[in-house]
Amino acid sequence: MAIPAFPAPQPHPFRQPAEVEYPESDGKPMAETDAHARYMIDVRAMLENYFAGVPDVYVSGNLLLYYEEGEPRQSVAPDVFIVRGVPKGQRRVYKLWEERRAPDWVLEVTSRSTRWEDVAFKKGLYQTLGVKEYFLYDPLGEYLDPPHQGFRLEAGVYRPIAPNAEGALVSEALGLELRLDDGRLRLYDARAGEWLLTPAEAEAARRQAEAARQEAEA
Repeated sequence: MAIPAFPAPQPHPFRQPAEVEYPESDGKPMAETDAHARYMIDVRAMLENYFAGVPDVYVSGNLLLYYEEGEPRQSVAPDVFIVRGVPKGQRRVYKLWEERRAPDWVLEVTSRSTRWEDVAFKKGLYQTLGVKEYFLYDPLGEYLDPPHQGFRLEAGVYRPIAPNAEGALVSEALGLELRLDDGRLRLYDARAGEWLLTPAEAEAARRQAEAARQEAEA
């Protein structure tokens, strides 16, 4: 029996185009080594705690940032970043055309294997996107000299941030200083005169205070 021929389907005049998918992972590892991962986690946690009482500062890291609508291949995943002027909240990805705010500050924990991407491609991209400050930190001292460097956007071009008298790099976007303390990158609040504590340091301080309280009560 002959199979009847059916006409080819025609596009529906009112059918919407397929929605563009923006993946939540780029398939790359979060960090090169445990040291890189630890710094990324600690810096993000310190900044989340520091800005906890500010409702319109969003802190994130290792999150895909899409910068061109309709082009899911146009993305970057900063190690740590903050955005001022947007509400806090959980995001699966960060879409620049929806948020309408580029990050104010980005930190890349760099390594020898990512050096060209960090010092060339990402630096150029962040400059184009209008990221006000871009910082690099090489925790293993593999290639960057000095191992922490910062750049500030001036007239659309990144200019190196010169260290102050204490050797710290002052971040206007954060309102903090980035210092090396025994080779470790630390965040310092000059107005309060104190270091921002990592989660491990904060827990140790809490336990010490609790032990002192119990001793005083005894």
